[in-house]
Amino acid sequence: MANTKIRNRDYRSYIALVFGIISLGLSPIFLRMANAPGPVASFYRMLIGTIVLAVPFFYRARKTTGGLSRKGIKLAVIGGLFFAGDLVFWATGVMIGGATIPTLLSNVAPLWVGIAALVIFKEKLRPLFWVGLAIAMSGAVLILGNDLLNSATFGLGSLLGLLSSLFYCGYFVMTQMGRKYLGPLSYFWPAALSGTIVLLIYNLIMKLPLTGYSSTTYLWFLANGLITQVIGYLCVNYALGHLPASIVSPTLLGQPVVTALIAWPLLSEVLSPMHFLGGAAILAGVIMVHRSQESTRQ
Repeated sequence: MANTKIRNRDYRSYIALVFGIISLGLSPIFLRMANAPGPVASFYRMLIGTIVLAVPFFYRARKTTGGLSRKGIKLAVIGGLFFAGDLVFWATGVMIGGATIPTLLSNVAPLWVGIAALVIFKEKLRPLFWVGLAIAMSGAVLILGNDLLNSATFGLGSLLGLLSSLFYCGYFVMTQMGRKYLGPLSYFWPAALSGTIVLLIYNLIMKLPLTGYSSTTYLWFLANGLITQVIGYLCVNYALGHLPASIVSPTLLGQPVVTALIAWPLLSEVLSPMHFLGGAAILAGVIMVHRSQESTRQ
């Protein structure tokens, strides 16, 4: 009976992981369909997710003995700043250079996380990490060089996607530190609130209009907030709680693959052979980085 329960739990965890990857992979599609400035769409994504998750967050906070860790909250707020920066660069890159390539380049964040672990946490990195880093960066250079040669606009979109990965790395590092003091939702909600406020301020400073869009655009904003920000992250967090990180982390690289498969028929985004070659190198390199970090922890 116990084995049956474990199998059922694992089955649900894998289903949650698949739904999470699909939900996250849909985000750049929603951005393109909304046809609004990337930072504006990202603000609504964060705002909607923050509102929806407010009730379970405060319910969980009331049940927490002794209240939430102040240090954990501070780290979550800083993490939200990095997440907002990630969304600004990534979403702008998606609107300029298409849904797939900026999303793929944003997912090289684990490479920077590994280097941050070396510098900040003094973790020893195995040779496999450096091999994976070299392969992944070769793929990124191949894509960036190809895009810059063919179109300055698409090259800029790819570059913004790569820059967003640096901020995504900052979010990962803050999350790694903050999760020592807070649970998944207790960390994620303050980070999302912080990111929402930063995105609001950014849009106001840049004078990007937050209103005046069509009802269709607002529906795409809503879909992005509910499906990506709420369902996507809840599913991934559920999977992380029941499956090994060595399975979840590399599987999340399926996000840009999902984006590419949907963007092809829906947005008429056709990838060149150089994109496929560079993308394969990036995915292979990041998987090697994941494997090297798992081996280090063991």
